[in-house]
Amino acid sequence: MADKRVFIAFAVEDKTYRDFLVGQCNLKKSPFNFIDMSVKEPWDANWKTNCRKRVKGCDGVVALISKNTAKAEGQKWEIQCAYDEGVPIILMWVNDERPALPSMLAGKRINVWSWDNLTTFIDGL
Repeated sequence: MADKRVFIAFAVEDKTYRDFLVGQCNLKKSPFNFIDMSVKEPWDANWKTNCRKRVKGCDGVVALISKNTAKAEGQKWEIQCAYDEGVPIILMWVNDERPALPSMLAGKRINVWSWDNLTTFIDGL
């Protein structure tokens, strides 16, 4: 089976957590595997068009939720893009903090970051 293409939506301040997630995927004992399709460098003025194409071309989206999410306009746009395009998405806390969330995430399930949750999501894509 081919690796799943996963877009990782994260606040730029949380880049380290994205790196941790990709690192977990690359561990030999990791029960999940995916190809990281997240945006690693800022795009030009057409970034939303480029980003939408990338999100639509992915099997799923992992959104890393933190205290930075409420102010991360780009991340919130990426999450909304996934919802608009019907791309499966899992929201995951990056740590034990439970900050105030942007209104777009009110009532949404936010999962604990765990191998079981990631495996279930990725295997289901």
